[in-house]
Amino acid sequence: MKVIVDLTLVPIGVGVSLSPYVAACEQILNRAELKTALHANGTNIEGEWDVVMEAIKACHEKVHAMGAPRIHTQIKLGTRTDREQSLDDKINSVQAKL
Repeated sequence: MKVIVDLTLVPIGVGVSLSPYVAACEQILNRAELKTALHANGTNIEGEWDVVMEAIKACHEKVHAMGAPRIHTQIKLGTRTDREQSLDDKINSVQAKL
């Protein structure tokens, strides 16, 4: 099943700069060959359910290995059974109405 996810992963107890942790997660998502779109407060991810969830788990494992004792993650996800829809499709649909 295809899924579109909005992922926000926040390491706790590591100081104020989070960009090294975000970069580590982006590398994991890229190695998993998932379509992603980084935004100011997280990352949109498009792919097969199991691949996406395994990559999110790998992000948690990596961030903990980097020294984060705690992680707070928010995941919003959507699936469809009536047709396939990409990140670009969703954005283009709204932009066409503006």
